[in-house]
Amino acid sequence: MSTLSISIVIINIILALLFSLGAAPILVWIERRVAGLIQDRLGPNRCHINGIRLGGLIQSFADMLKLVFKEDFQAKAIKERFFFSLAPVIVFSSAFLSFMVMPFADDLVINGERFIMQGLPIDLGILWFLAFAGLSVYGIMLGGWSSRNKYSLLGAMRAGAQVISYEAAMGLSVVSLLITYGSVHLGDIVAYQGELLFGFIPAWGIFVQPLAALIFIVTAFAEANRTPFDLAEGESEIVGGYHTEYSAMRFGLFFVGEYVAMSASSALIVTLFLGGYHLPYLNTQTLQSFMPWILMFVILALPVASFYTMRWIQKHNRWHKAGDVRNRESAFLQKGLIGINVLFIAGLGALLLLGLTQTSTNVATAVIQIATFALKLLLMNFVFVWVRWTLPRFRYDQLQTLGWKVLMPLAIFNIIVTATIVVIKGL
Repeated sequence: MSTLSISIVIINIILALLFSLGAAPILVWIERRVAGLIQDRLGPNRCHINGIRLGGLIQSFADMLKLVFKEDFQAKAIKERFFFSLAPVIVFSSAFLSFMVMPFADDLVINGERFIMQGLPIDLGILWFLAFAGLSVYGIMLGGWSSRNKYSLLGAMRAGAQVISYEAAMGLSVVSLLITYGSVHLGDIVAYQGELLFGFIPAWGIFVQPLAALIFIVTAFAEANRTPFDLAEGESEIVGGYHTEYSAMRFGLFFVGEYVAMSASSALIVTLFLGGYHLPYLNTQTLQSFMPWILMFVILALPVASFYTMRWIQKHNRWHKAGDVRNRESAFLQKGLIGINVLFIAGLGALLLLGLTQTSTNVATAVIQIATFALKLLLMNFVFVWVRWTLPRFRYDQLQTLGWKVLMPLAIFNIIVTATIVVIKGL
């Protein structure tokens, strides 16, 4: 492998780590701040490092450090200690690996060499995600069984029954997508969504397969054990469910694994139904052809966005107590924001003045598409959090009824309709 190939592989792995594992503390922060917003309170905003709070994000890192140094307690009743320790590792690893096939941008071409922009450059695509997403339930059931706790065992049994119910509907909704797209490779699926339907509608999955999108999003909530499908935890009924007996970093792996799974589910929803890394009406070819104008727009938009960001910082990061160390943060962040703007504008301006080569255009396209994917991923994660603090938890019989009697028939019906339309179009 050449140095360039190794560099691209390292960049893809770093991006996968940032979007999955690195997003966990940010998602915890978003969860708490959105909960505070919906419940008309502030959320975490006091924890700081020498006055730097980052809007409350430091609280997430403080909680992570607490879990690292907390006593790892195990009840004497636990006999299968190896399986007890293995369970959270399975949950975390399966959630993390399911993210590795998400395409962050279109294939990058440099000096005639093509690079796939995803953590693992393989063609399994959605089959890889389904395999590892379903594997996480083994960790949950193993943890519940090895805990020797009736509440943990009940939570594990609930998780197993839930996955069987909702993975069937999820798989059937994916079948209709595969019939439409004709490929399991996620890069091909996103490339399809860069086109237009009837000349003016983006060919995103949510417009091409709206029923499959609805089924898949609902089942993705169940796969990630998120409210209103979090009966495997059910704090009000079974204490904490499958992780009742866990503490310290064993619990931390369960905790982080849930957010990584949520991020992976959001990434797949974005990839299958929301155009992936494509901007509306701007596929890769259009983006490259209009690149000078797009860079000029970015140069003009950066100061405007920074102005409103500074106003938000001044409004929310001001402490009335004189001499409070946290008052330093506003000035520090404003200077940092100005410095970043100057660097970006100077770099983009120099790029435009010197002229865009084919390689620089391809790299700029990849950067814009990665930023687009990150923004869509953040918005989809926000939807997961929003639903949690809006809808109550289902009863267990309601959960099973929805899975078997509603989603399953709808998914089968969608396959029949999709196959019929594809056959008629092929005649």
